[in-house]
Amino acid sequence: MNIQILCTLGPRSLDPHVIAALDAQEVDLFRINLSHTSIDEVERLIAFIRRHSSTAICLDTEGPQVRSGLMENDVRLERGTRIVLTAEDVAGSSRRCTLRPPSIIGALDIGSIVEIDFDGAAVRVVATNGNDVIGEVVEGGRVRSNKAVSVHPQPTLPSLSDKDVAAVAIGVRHEITHYALSFASTAKDVQLLRELAGDGAHIIAKIESRAGIRNMDEIIHAADSILIDRGDLSREVPIEHVPYCQKAIVRRANRWCKPAYVATNLLESMVTSRTPTVAEANDIANTLLDGVHGLVLAAETAVGMDPVGAVAMIRRAREAFERATLHEVLAVTDGAVDAAARRSAASGRPPHRRR
Repeated sequence: MNIQILCTLGPRSLDPHVIAALDAQEVDLFRINLSHTSIDEVERLIAFIRRHSSTAICLDTEGPQVRSGLMENDVRLERGTRIVLTAEDVAGSSRRCTLRPPSIIGALDIGSIVEIDFDGAAVRVVATNGNDVIGEVVEGGRVRSNKAVSVHPQPTLPSLSDKDVAAVAIGVRHEITHYALSFASTAKDVQLLRELAGDGAHIIAKIESRAGIRNMDEIIHAADSILIDRGDLSREVPIEHVPYCQKAIVRRANRWCKPAYVATNLLESMVTSRTPTVAEANDIANTLLDGVHGLVLAAETAVGMDPVGAVAMIRRAREAFERATLHEVLAVTDGAVDAAARRSAASGRPPHRRR
């Protein structure tokens, strides 16, 4: 099986020399994450990548995802204080924070819980007022720019944002053939993106929510391939259950011959270090043994200190997997041959003789 490498491009890798080096590592797909890319940048990024590489490009939608706006710097919210959550585009502080998309403000009710950033702050809505809501901090924590936000109870948002629709139109115009659908909830979500992307597009459905897990069978059938984003999934599923969700999704995808990819924290330590941990190497090995068809690097190559080194590590892990599984097959085969030889010697018949 050919294990593919998908590589997210960002500030640390959007450089001609880095892209050339990633090409030399035989990356299979360059990913543009629309959650961290403005619509004004999409066309320029496509042109820039194509000037320096022939590697295929994937546009990864932001989907029905709520995110924080721009913060003045890393802000810490203290329990018991109040903060205004707004649809207006403001510089965030401990007193005021933008949420995107703007429609999320109207979907918040008194009592809604808003969790901002991984391991960040939790805010309970205590009052609503047009484009703003007032929240009380019930769990202190930090809030950073453009970070994922979870809302409970979960509001209903369109599967594709207005920015996604515009970005897909740009992609079609530039003959982009790969599109990833974030937070796929139903087969209809997949079909909507397929209609926008056109015939011949390869749709990667990302299963990263409770709804996605509930409807994984229909999503797998509707998509061309599946991507398990363990990070966002861990916001909705207890983290100790995520490995078992991964195994279940990969098993189903393999059953129906749909390629499955895994993302998030594969080499998290390599965001700030040139070497991974043993636990990360073990995680990658087990993920490959589950039967995945591709590994996705995100922060490691978008903002990490050594994007090329991270990809090189994935290549070495892939080669180790291929060698180990080949040797295991040979060992089993050799054992079977030896056993057959012993049986034939005892019976007086040559091995593998047909009657």
